[in-house]
Amino acid sequence: MATLLSVNVGWPKDVRWRDRTVRTGAWKHPVDGPRMVRRLNIDGDGQGDLQGHGGEQRAVLVHQTQSYAYWRKVLERDDLEFGEFGENFTVDGLTDDEVCIGDRYRIGEAEFEITQPRVTCYRVGMRLNEPRMASLLVAHHRPGFYLRVTPRTGSGPETGSPGPAPAEGPSPSPTPTPCSTFRTPTRPNCVPPWPSRRSAPDGSSPSRR
Repeated sequence: MATLLSVNVGWPKDVRWRDRTVRTGAWKHPVDGPRMVRRLNIDGDGQGDLQGHGGEQRAVLVHQTQSYAYWRKVLERDDLEFGEFGENFTVDGLTDDEVCIGDRYRIGEAEFEITQPRVTCYRVGMRLNEPRMASLLVAHHRPGFYLRVTPRTGSGPETGSPGPAPAEGPSPSPTPTPCSTFRTPTRPNCVPPWPSRRSAPDGSSPSRR
């Protein structure tokens, strides 16, 4: 079972980059305990460029601890901490070539659905001080993916609404929070957010579906 290792949030801020000022929400940091998830984002979080980020279909960005291990090796860096890829959820499992668009997960009291691969942009390169990072995420088929907050089920005034609902983040001494799957990721006719890395052994960039 996949587990949620870290919930990361951050408000947009102005950052100097290549002789200009860029508004970005890429600076995200882990928080402890439950955090309310709403239709457009997580409490305490925001996006700097709403033309390319955010919205109902891109409310939460996911990146995997397996990709952190991969990039530490490829980039020869040991300073990469959760949240530095601009993700809201750092998870163990749910790799890009194993999940499917439409897969749903329950984390705490909140429910989510995978909608699309991450839209890579130069801001992740700003955050990591690695200008190639946006293209590397695509070329290595490890962009991460977006979630939308799905309508809640059950009784009460929130029935059928997209939130708010708390997503249980790790406590200071955490037992990782399970991401309960209620649709099988490896079902027939699966459309992954990103094709299998094995499908492009030459390292070429796959086309999005």
